[in-house]
Amino acid sequence: MIRVKAWIARLVGRLSRATGKGGGTTLPGRVLLKLDQDAIGKLGAGLGDGSTLISATNGKTTTASMLATVLASAGRHPIHNRAGSNMTWGVATALAEQGGSEGLFEVDEAWLPQVADQLGPHTILLGNLFRDQLDRYGETEALADAWAELARRSAGKTSFVLNADDPLIADIGNSSGEGTIYFGIEDETQALAELQHAHDAKLCRVCGHELTYDRAFVGHLGHYHCESCGMRRPEPEVAASSVTLKGMSGLTATIHSPEGDFALELPLPGLYNLYNALGAIATARQLGIPVADAVASLASMKAVFGRVERIEVGDVTLSILLIKNPAGANEVIRTLSLEPAPIDLWIALNDRIADGRDVSWIWDADFEMLAERLDRVTCTGTRASELALRLKYAGWPAEKTAVVDDPEVALDQALATADGQLFALPTYTALLDLRNLLADRGNTERYWEG
Repeated sequence: MIRVKAWIARLVGRLSRATGKGGGTTLPGRVLLKLDQDAIGKLGAGLGDGSTLISATNGKTTTASMLATVLASAGRHPIHNRAGSNMTWGVATALAEQGGSEGLFEVDEAWLPQVADQLGPHTILLGNLFRDQLDRYGETEALADAWAELARRSAGKTSFVLNADDPLIADIGNSSGEGTIYFGIEDETQALAELQHAHDAKLCRVCGHELTYDRAFVGHLGHYHCESCGMRRPEPEVAASSVTLKGMSGLTATIHSPEGDFALELPLPGLYNLYNALGAIATARQLGIPVADAVASLASMKAVFGRVERIEVGDVTLSILLIKNPAGANEVIRTLSLEPAPIDLWIALNDRIADGRDVSWIWDADFEMLAERLDRVTCTGTRASELALRLKYAGWPAEKTAVVDDPEVALDQALATADGQLFALPTYTALLDLRNLLADRGNTERYWEG
């Protein structure tokens, strides 16, 4: 019976796409879950080789794509919600429309416990927890509590791969039992000069005392300990050192593991993508892929939808870098600070439901780092004026900043004045609008429908 319902859901999705209404990554799953609220569990039970779940505030789409790339190099092609629709209906769509014996699903932070309870995954990778959409998720501690409870009831059945450098994530190892492995960065030269405003883990999860940070790499991700109870960052089994950041062209690093040391050449920029790669490598090892093979596979990694994606628009290279919270924005800013100056920017700030209604996070992003490196900045989106105000307080020259309410007009103006390279920094719904606009114009293919 569940197969019949899945067939109906697939048919609805195909009809929707055929009529040009989109919905390809969500509608089949929504229909299927209306027909059977337990569809994920029932279809997941048919995965003979089980499933892997990936969740994080930042980077889950890229990490899942990295792991899918590694598995594909080993001849494994799991069912995968590759378009990034990561709530229950996105997972249901992937299960309904794809065939295979193995599942790889990125899952929204708030939906992870529910999806995990239904699928009973053999492996869960948890990358990070940052302050994001407080109106929807609440504080990071609430999500950490929910994930720790998931780990307790999954102990002995599910292996957890955890970011040692995030104290909110590493603490879950106290609940997940044997078989938990950790990953992290060891290169002290890549540490920030000081903790950023986007610093979301201040207290020890064991005793509540204030944490002491020896160094931080991205937001609150770093090396830490508690002087009250003695809690310390776990030693990672998979770690990176000798890191060289090369701006938008990527990075190199040495990957340490129980299998030996290997040279990583990653064509994606930033320490945030190094964390994504470490998570993918550690999880691949858990899934039986040698570390050497995983590292080699990532050398051919391509950017996923809106995550450092490059699109040629006439004689301008448009580089799209999603921003949605302080920690992620700061890493984009850090990457752009390595690019040759001056730089041209198109920044779109929306406050729709999928973005989060509260956009006060822009005041915690360190836009000041780029104030001296600008040529021209175009602000657009539903909160363009507030964004321009924030940039003014960051020291960005007002005479170089334009506010254009219509995103399409704003893009055309930014492209017209850009000197061969334009960096687009959209929030989530602005990214969807931008990508659809570029697809409509024939500048790129449609990555997904709906």
